[in-house]
Amino acid sequence: MGLLDILLGRTKPVVPDLDRLFGLPSAAVTLEAAAGLRPTGSGAVCFATVEGAAFEQTHREVQALLDADSDREGRPVRLTRDDYGYSWLVSERSPDQLPELVNDLHAVNSAMEVNGFGPQLLCSLVGFEHEGAERDGQGRRLALVYLYKRGTFYPFAPLPGTAQRRDNPMELRVKAVLANDLQIEQDLSRWFPVWGAPGL
Repeated sequence: MGLLDILLGRTKPVVPDLDRLFGLPSAAVTLEAAAGLRPTGSGAVCFATVEGAAFEQTHREVQALLDADSDREGRPVRLTRDDYGYSWLVSERSPDQLPELVNDLHAVNSAMEVNGFGPQLLCSLVGFEHEGAERDGQGRRLALVYLYKRGTFYPFAPLPGTAQRRDNPMELRVKAVLANDLQIEQDLSRWFPVWGAPGL
């Protein structure tokens, strides 16, 4: 970065660092100990919807790569589209297979990058739930969202029910708890809501 860039407040774009995803298993240990949140086994990669033969080929490659994993226990990777027109490649694992789930997300992102679809990648997320979710009927959930273009994470905690409301205090607690585990996004305006995201 040159002197003129510094004076004018311009910054270089952040280079995505997919290896930061591998920090999620240790962050999960911290989350469970400090906040009673445990992995659900669900994760997803979100990208701007792409059409065409090149993308179809990439999707088939990713699907074949992940479905070939014998540890998947009959949980195929699925492609879905949300109400906002974004595409999600969703991976389901058992809750104790977070490292394998992270490998899935890394593989999807890497395959998209290698095949020229890096600019379409938006985020990846891993789902967590409160330990008492089944017993108290609250269904409290949280996603740790990785912003591909920023290389940072943020927590997203939708409140149970049909209204689109967030548990902001919980998100801020998780931010503080994970400060030493993950590169947390400091600009709260970039903590975008991912309403109805598959994998959450």
